[in-house]
Amino acid sequence: MEAPFDKIPGVLEVTVGYTGGTKENPTYKEVSAGRTGHAEAVELVFDPKRVSYEKLVHIFWRQIDPTTPNAQFCDHGSQYRSGIFYVNEDQRKVAEASKEELQKSGRFKGRIVTEITKAGRFYAAEDYHQQYYKKNPLRYKYYRYRCGRDKVLDSLWGSSREK
Repeated sequence: MEAPFDKIPGVLEVTVGYTGGTKENPTYKEVSAGRTGHAEAVELVFDPKRVSYEKLVHIFWRQIDPTTPNAQFCDHGSQYRSGIFYVNEDQRKVAEASKEELQKSGRFKGRIVTEITKAGRFYAAEDYHQQYYKKNPLRYKYYRYRCGRDKVLDSLWGSSREK
């Protein structure tokens, strides 16, 4: 999820980490084992004068399969659930409205299961996870290919997908 947001003018910072669970200061090993209640997530710092929250939500939707519960592509477990974690009421309204609009669009056969939840504490992932797609470009591309991520996203979103 880091790469698409890194490219957006007005996004000042993208941090990979964990949120939505109960374990304080979780490690990647704990989160990936599904023992913390946390979801893998990104925290965005953005300039609302340069990029709107609506635009960020739009980009988010086009990076996931919103109809798959507790999984994304080849990663399975509640730690891979899709979610939007809002920080204020305006963000909640934008996220809920966008979810409702997508559900009504008829684009998806199934129900959208992406959760929209008030943001709790965010824990930054270990340094080796930050900017992983830049630090390990071959592994990152292979992972996306092996999981069929781009193929699924292209089938779900077609030309409207932000890459």
